[in-house]
Amino acid sequence: MGRTILVVEDERKIAGLVRDYLEHAGFEVLVAGDGEAALAGARRTRPALVVLDLGLPDRDGLDVIRELRRSSSVPIVILTARGDESDRLVGLELGADDYVVKPFSPKELVARVRAVLRRSEAAAQGVTEIIRVGDVEVDVPRMRISVGGRPVDLTATEFQLVATMARQPGRVFTRSQLLDAVHGVAFESYERAIDAHVKNVRKKIEPVPGRPRYLLTVHGVGYRFADG
Repeated sequence: MGRTILVVEDERKIAGLVRDYLEHAGFEVLVAGDGEAALAGARRTRPALVVLDLGLPDRDGLDVIRELRRSSSVPIVILTARGDESDRLVGLELGADDYVVKPFSPKELVARVRAVLRRSEAAAQGVTEIIRVGDVEVDVPRMRISVGGRPVDLTATEFQLVATMARQPGRVFTRSQLLDAVHGVAFESYERAIDAHVKNVRKKIEPVPGRPRYLLTVHGVGYRFADG
């Protein structure tokens, strides 16, 4: 077996389907049926990634993300109902890396899991790259970023977003270009997901998130990283 995926899903048929497809793809899979079991399982097993249903019976899935993010940057792919757009955005803003909408294709979910893991494991490839823009330093191999010497904790997706833009400071990226850079698969990813990730990054790196200094909006087009 390969890396461990924690699947948090209270509907047994869906949990079993997801487990079967992930195991067939070479992953070891643990299943939790509620939020408390998910948090306990994450602490105990330190999974490579969490697949998290937001509609849990005991503890709201968004609350589970909040709790995980207090002590871990484990990649998270959320499962949401088709009509829960606001929950999707909140989940991304809380630090989830991607989402899949129910009803979903199990093959799509496996592709999303692999794409997120590729992003989070890119640092292990031994590439030596340090990006410096003004007082922002991006250490690509270690997936670390600091602003004015202060370390900032980003998720894998947030880090990839910052690194992509910081490599070309001043360049304007469209939301579509950033989606290609940070998600790796298209499927049903939509451009508002980038806005959610940007909002979350700004909370972490900007002195005043409402008046960004580093990650700048280009109205009607997308975003750019300040060039110095």
